[in-house]
Amino acid sequence: MAHNVTRIFAEFLADAQWQDVPDEVRHEAKRTILNFVGAALAGCRDEAMELAVRALKPFFGQPQATVIGRSERPDALSAAFLNAISANVLEFDDTHLPTVIHPAAPVAPALFAISERRPVSGQELLHAVILGVETECRIGLAISPAHYRRGWHITSTCGITSTCGVFGAAAAASRLLGLDPQRMLWAVGNAAAQSAGPIESLGSMAKSISVGNAARNGLAAALLAEQGFTGPEQPIEGTYGFARVASDEADFSAITDGLGDSWQILTNAYKPYPCGVVLFPVIDGCLELRERHMLSADRIAAVTVRGHPLLRIRTDRPDVLTGRAAKVSAQHSVAVAFIYGAAGLAQYTDQCAGDTAVLELRRKVTVEDDATIPVETAFVAVQTTDDRRFECHVTQSRGTTARPMSDAELEAKFRSLAEYGAPTLDAQRLIEAIWAIDDQHDAAKAIRMMV
Repeated sequence: MAHNVTRIFAEFLADAQWQDVPDEVRHEAKRTILNFVGAALAGCRDEAMELAVRALKPFFGQPQATVIGRSERPDALSAAFLNAISANVLEFDDTHLPTVIHPAAPVAPALFAISERRPVSGQELLHAVILGVETECRIGLAISPAHYRRGWHITSTCGITSTCGVFGAAAAASRLLGLDPQRMLWAVGNAAAQSAGPIESLGSMAKSISVGNAARNGLAAALLAEQGFTGPEQPIEGTYGFARVASDEADFSAITDGLGDSWQILTNAYKPYPCGVVLFPVIDGCLELRERHMLSADRIAAVTVRGHPLLRIRTDRPDVLTGRAAKVSAQHSVAVAFIYGAAGLAQYTDQCAGDTAVLELRRKVTVEDDATIPVETAFVAVQTTDDRRFECHVTQSRGTTARPMSDAELEAKFRSLAEYGAPTLDAQRLIEAIWAIDDQHDAAKAIRMMV
């Protein structure tokens, strides 16, 4: 019943048993943590992180928790905020494809902060990650796609960030704190009071603020509930609850059906490129055409990209000026793919965004809508200067669940991200510690290796 949704879910979160979690789900949680830590290591020295640390450092409380890849040791709430920003700022975080939520960035920082304050085993940490992802993604499914169409950045609204993200963080933190069903329900209610994050912030530093808030506010919601700070009894499904306010098409069955039998973390994907996920099939198509037909930029007269309307709505941005904005530009992504044969961190910098050759090729790229095309696919067509035409149809892009990154590829990604942001860190030792975290009696041991 819709009027019992939050309580049913709170009872599930409080009562869930580790032994009921399938091995494949446990392993996916390790992959999620590995990707999260790698992304945070790469982002730990980004300009946005430097500015955030500079702004907040005078207000840090007692040293309690690690900031991944850095030497600062702020209070737990500030650490959660900063680690979420660090993991999200370079657009290399994980993605729950059905909702486009980035699950780990709000959830993991809250759990890492608790793990350095109280005795937490690696097994307990993994279980909380799984339950936090389950929470934000199921709530996200219940309000999608109307929620996103209304202009909300679903990671901050639906996960453990501000809107959906904050729910994931609150649920995961509450589980690690051992809250009973009533306090778990209050934590979800406290989280509902802190959900926000408009899509208009995409392409700016502000986009990561809502993700940071989701982690910090979700942790705060759980800590408040632990002390008896009450919340509404129907924060999700109530007449003026989160789901009904966020969407006019809420499907509450998506939250409760199959609890404990199906797991949303298994539909999590990991980015091969540090940009918007709708651009992946476009980049794949460009790279394939470049290699197959030896297409250099000077041979290209025009490029047409055809995809789901969301592709144009979110990424038809030919005149971006910064690397941050370029991460959501189809024109820029097409240009760098053909010019450099790559779409990595180096291709989404301010310097690359202002490169003369990139600017010239951008002007030749057109983005077209096709409502019959699924969002995970794209057509790329190239017209050459000698009037030849080459086409590519990408039905499943790299990094999706249909073409997932292997464990070895995730490890390689981790090493490259660590080298980018924290080159003195022993990446291989940390990789091994994350794979074996469920055997650790003290989860903080691995977290302390991330400094």
